[in-house]
Amino acid sequence: MEANTKFEPLLLEHQLCFPFYVISKEIIRLYTPILEPLGITYTQYIVMMILWEYGEMSVKELGKRMFLDSGTLTPVIRKLESKGYITKKVNLDDERSKLVHLTKRGKDLKPKCSRIPEEIFSRIDISPKEMISLQKTLFSIVEKWYDNQ
Repeated sequence: MEANTKFEPLLLEHQLCFPFYVISKEIIRLYTPILEPLGITYTQYIVMMILWEYGEMSVKELGKRMFLDSGTLTPVIRKLESKGYITKKVNLDDERSKLVHLTKRGKDLKPKCSRIPEEIFSRIDISPKEMISLQKTLFSIVEKWYDNQ
């Protein structure tokens, strides 16, 4: 009997989406016990990292950097506001726009998070060289995806 050499498009091993799904789910699972004592979720952590890096920015720009629409981002911002990490204010240059900025409490959270990337990396069995290569590839895919939207 001859082996079937026909490409089967619906085999799970031929799906690009499946390994992305698994890795995303598992990476977020690694972050959860580290972030829980700080009282923030993974998505909130991303907001904080962006604000630590860039400072004050509009909700629209924050959504753009996170690749999230305002309907998804708004509850995250509200939760961080309720925790006292950020505040929103009207943009004086465009009163229709809101600016998000860190509070003192939000700035004080940064040193508590400084070892998180190293801790996550230590739990993933991949070399630094492989990690850098993977990161470059993934960011390239993200940029191309959103440039074509």
